[in-house]
Amino acid sequence: MANKDRNKRSARKARAEERARVEAAQAASVTPEERASQEKKAAKEAKAAAKAEKNKDKKPGVFRRLANYLGDVRSEMRRVVWPSKDELKTYSVAIVIMLVIFGVVIWLVDSGIVAALVGFTGLRG
Repeated sequence: MANKDRNKRSARKARAEERARVEAAQAASVTPEERASQEKKAAKEAKAAAKAEKNKDKKPGVFRRLANYLGDVRSEMRRVVWPSKDELKTYSVAIVIMLVIFGVVIWLVDSGIVAALVGFTGLRG
């Protein structure tokens, strides 16, 4: 598993290096006007990122948290694989059989403990 993660990391690093090389080539071929507009755009993005970072630290309100929770529940329910009717019948029968078996086992153990206590103490009750 570690080898697989290492391969993913190296592939990610190679893609990042390729992106940096392409951006450097594009930056070299930019006119001064385009560079100025790009700098303004970068400044706006930095300002928006700073504002988003500031808002990220704030805890969302009750209604926003409730909406997020219900959205998460909805997305999880879409992933659920529901059993068919035949599977449901099979599982239900298996559960009822196991309940009966465990009930009998617990009854036998309880009766054995009671018999042991009666034999040990000599009390009938």
